[in-house]
Amino acid sequence: MKILLLAAVLALAGCASTGGAGMPPVDVSGADVSKRSLDNGDTIEEYRVSGQLRMVKVTPARGAPYYMYDGNGDGKLDSNRDGVSPVYWKLYSW
Repeated sequence: MKILLLAAVLALAGCASTGGAGMPPVDVSGADVSKRSLDNGDTIEEYRVSGQLRMVKVTPARGAPYYMYDGNGDGKLDSNRDGVSPVYWKLYSW
């Protein structure tokens, strides 16, 4: 019984970790990427499709990179009703 439960948990973990591996939630295929470094050592990459900003990747001098997206294609980065943009981190990569 324990072996069967362990096999089921491992199968679910494998499915959960493979969904969209390395693919951003917005289409950035064929995007023009502009990269710039700030004085504090942070690096910012802007992904533009047809001149419209679709995704921003921020790589801090210390810490993990994070992403901001324009999910609906209106040219503005997504935000909630308080005007705060959600930030996404890549947790796992194989």
